[in-house]
Amino acid sequence: MSNKITIAAVYESLAHVMDPEIPVLSVIDLGMITEVDLGATEVHIKMIPTFAACPAVSYIQHNIKTTLENELGIDVSVEVDKQVHWQSNRMTEAAKEKLKNFGIAPPKVLTGEVSAEIMLEVPCPHCGSQQTYLRSPFGSTLCRAIHFCKGCGQVFEQFKPLE
Repeated sequence: MSNKITIAAVYESLAHVMDPEIPVLSVIDLGMITEVDLGATEVHIKMIPTFAACPAVSYIQHNIKTTLENELGIDVSVEVDKQVHWQSNRMTEAAKEKLKNFGIAPPKVLTGEVSAEIMLEVPCPHCGSQQTYLRSPFGSTLCRAIHFCKGCGQVFEQFKPLE
């Protein structure tokens, strides 16, 4: 492997690997990368899915591998880190703003266990109203819930908070 490849360059390239379900968020935004190891002949990446049963894991692994190999000209291996579990607090503040601008309510910061209040008190990403209610804890994917805004009449999804 070339000596000019740095951890910073790898992370910069990882920022180009977008989530297939929410294409405005990268694996970096979501806090999915747990380790980058610059080996003698390849870069080894450890990543975690946002949900254990996420159907896009192999797709994301493939995208990480091909993006880094194409952008950096290096061999890459990607594995799921079984020692770390994803938490919504791993999301960057930039990711939460991107989610909101995409029309999905971001998860609140968890300071303890997930409570009913944290799932019920969700501001509308469209108009900012606090007058919303949970229509279903199950959205279009495992990581989302469906809400309705009484202020603007929009149905919207919330990225669920997880610990």
